[in-house]
Amino acid sequence: MKCFVTGASGFVGSNLVHQLVARGHQVKALLRPGADVRGLAGADYERVNGDILDNAALEQGLRGCDWCFHVAASYQLWMRDYRPMYEANVTGTRNVLEAAGQAGCRRIVYTSTVGCIGLPREQNGQYIPTTELDTIAPTQLTNHYKKSKYQAELIALDLFRQKQLPIVIVNPSAPVGPRDVKPTPTGKVIVDFLNRQLPAYLETGLNWVHVRDVAIGHMLAAEKGRTGERYILGHADSNWTMQQTLTCLEELSGLPATRFKIPYWFAHGAAVANELVSSVTGKPPRAPIAGVRMAKYKMWFNPQKAIRELGLPQTPPKEAFIDAIQWFRANGYVK
Repeated sequence: MKCFVTGASGFVGSNLVHQLVARGHQVKALLRPGADVRGLAGADYERVNGDILDNAALEQGLRGCDWCFHVAASYQLWMRDYRPMYEANVTGTRNVLEAAGQAGCRRIVYTSTVGCIGLPREQNGQYIPTTELDTIAPTQLTNHYKKSKYQAELIALDLFRQKQLPIVIVNPSAPVGPRDVKPTPTGKVIVDFLNRQLPAYLETGLNWVHVRDVAIGHMLAAEKGRTGERYILGHADSNWTMQQTLTCLEELSGLPATRFKIPYWFAHGAAVANELVSSVTGKPPRAPIAGVRMAKYKMWFNPQKAIRELGLPQTPPKEAFIDAIQWFRANGYVK
C-alpha cells in the first residue's frame, strides 16, 4: 500500500514508519522543515515538507495514497498559550481527515488517546479497567491536551457519520520503547530514573504497551478495523501502579528505585508553585499541574477488543522497558 503518515518524526509516528517499510509498504512522511528525524534513521520513505495546517501540502502528499495515518499531535502538559495546541489537535485533525477523504484513501486511521476514554471505576476496593464503551465525563477532561484530543475525536466520528469517510480510531495507552527522541512524558520517567533524577514519586496507574505493538496496531486497524470504531492499543497485563513500574526499572537497570512517595496535596502545591515560576520565565515547569491531576487517577484500560478483532500483539511490558533503556543509553540520554 501507499501510505501517508503525519507526525512521522514523533515517537509513535517514527516506529509506525519503520514497521510499514519493514512490511513492504511505500511511505510518504509529512515533516516540517527542520524536523528532528533521528527516529526515522534507516527507514526508506519519501519526505513531504509541510504540516497539518498546510492544506496544499496535505493535498499533494495524499495524492494516490491508499492509507492515511494521522498521528501528529501537540502533546504538552503546559504551555503559556494553548491556542496552538487546539489549532494542531482540532483544526489540524479536520484538515488531514478531510484531505484524506478527498484523496480517496481506502482507510484513514486517526491516532487518538486513552485520555478520551472514561476512567476506571472502583468496585469492592478494586479498579475495573475501562473499555472503548466507557464514555469520559466532562470532569475527567482535566487538561487542554485531553480536551483538544476529545474535540478532535468528535470531529473524526462526525466525518465518519456525516460523510462516510473510512475512519478507524485507535487509542494508545502509555507507549514505551525505542526512538522516543523528545522524549515523551512517559519516556522522561525512564530517563529521569536512569539519571537518578527521580528522588520521589507520585502514586498513579498506567497501562504500559510496547511502542512497536502500537505501531503494528495502526497497521492492523487499517487492514481489519471496523470504520467508525475505536480500539484501545494497550497491554492486557500491564495495568501497573507507579510503584510496580519503578520496581521493574530497578530490576532491569540495576539501579535502586526510590521508596519515597509524595502525597497528592504536596505534589499539587509544588506544581502550582512551579507554574507560577514558569509564567514568568517561560520555561516549562518540571511538574505541571496537568500531570499531577492526571496522576490522581488509575489510568487502567482493557485492550481485549483490539486483541480480539485486530490481533494486537502483546509484547511483555518488561521487554518494552528493556528496549527503552537500551535505546536511551545508546543514544546519549543517560548522563
